[in-house]
Amino acid sequence: MIDLVERLMEPSRRELQRMRESPDAWSELSRGGDADAVRRARVLWALQFDRRPEDLPLVRWLAEQEAQTGDLTEEVRLAGFLLAEFRQPEDVWLQWRIKRASFDAWCAYDSEHLFAAGVEVTTSIVGASDHPDREEVLARSPGSEEDLAGWWEGKRAWFPADPADEELVTWMDRADLVGDAALVRQLLDRWAEGRPRDRDTLDMLGYRLRDLGAYAEAAVAERERLAFTRGPIEHASGWRSLAELERLAGDHEAAWAALHDCGVALRDVSDWTDVGIGRSYVEELFLLAGAAGIDVARPAFAEGDRHARTMAGLPPVVLDAAVVAADRLGERDGAAYYRGLL
Repeated sequence: MIDLVERLMEPSRRELQRMRESPDAWSELSRGGDADAVRRARVLWALQFDRRPEDLPLVRWLAEQEAQTGDLTEEVRLAGFLLAEFRQPEDVWLQWRIKRASFDAWCAYDSEHLFAAGVEVTTSIVGASDHPDREEVLARSPGSEEDLAGWWEGKRAWFPADPADEELVTWMDRADLVGDAALVRQLLDRWAEGRPRDRDTLDMLGYRLRDLGAYAEAAVAERERLAFTRGPIEHASGWRSLAELERLAGDHEAAWAALHDCGVALRDVSDWTDVGIGRSYVEELFLLAGAAGIDVARPAFAEGDRHARTMAGLPPVVLDAAVVAADRLGERDGAAYYRGLL
């Protein structure tokens, strides 16, 4: 695995070294675009595995930038963890900014970050301050140093200090963030080696392969995954997902067959035309009609049209697909009908 990881870490270490040598370069990471977020992420990844006492100002600066994103990404979590590792009680207020930065952070960013320097010392500093959120912060105390120690154990397992101990899935996410699809695929293949083809494995393969544009392979995984679905809604959803993947892979006959099985499963779903899976089924029928050869497109459109005309409040995305398919097939009445609903 290390050979693959080095493709991510070598440029990350290089970027960290540049930041260490020139604080003036830090501003290059704060412009707010996706490319700057990726460069910040690279510096954070390098700091995860090579953190020095003199890096505290840089880590604080990175944490401030991540707090401004308004998200709770893995990079926000990593920045908060790295900041916590310095155990500086005055960082409680920067950690509090991260906690308050978004709804997700408010719910899921651990309050233990605020007390990383120690429960007693942080409580003392916060209690003596005149910060307007003082009482709110104090109310989030872990309770004891022992509780905090247990939290630290879990966080250090989540962000290991050795690249060899990091999860392959994390490296896949990181390769995806920097746009290295070939590396994502290599890591995925490495991850899948020797794993049982259970639901968790097939879920991961389906998601990652689809994201990579390997639709035919994703369809193979989705077809296997159908064996693990339970209940008519899960069955219908699985068949619809398979139909979409087969369509994207260009196997329109297989997509049409999967939509037939989806329709069969929906017969056991009460009032299926009023629920999300029913609407996405109809949308997929129209999408297939807009892409397939005439022998598949015409019956797919007819089936979608038959159901769509009984459905109230179809979302615009479904109506758009219906218009495209109707125009393609020369269905003037259908095209006019669906345009009128937009």
